[in-house]
Amino acid sequence: MATTTTGSVVTEEPPPYDHCDWHEGPSGTARLVRIIESASGPGASLYACAPCREQRDLTALADIPMDVWLASLRTPA
Repeated sequence: MATTTTGSVVTEEPPPYDHCDWHEGPSGTARLVRIIESASGPGASLYACAPCREQRDLTALADIPMDVWLASLRTPA
């Protein structure tokens, strides 16, 4: 697991997921970009590789500042 230090914050990046849900194939660069929650039953996590993130303007959830991400949860879409 890679460790990143930013100022006084230390975060650990999980190893890349090995499947891209956008091109539906193997990937060494896939990162979590969507969390689908369900009222009942299992939810889902969607991963996208680096090329798919760039082509589709997707942002890995780990790259979104926490305050921005929390604000997006409170704002109705």
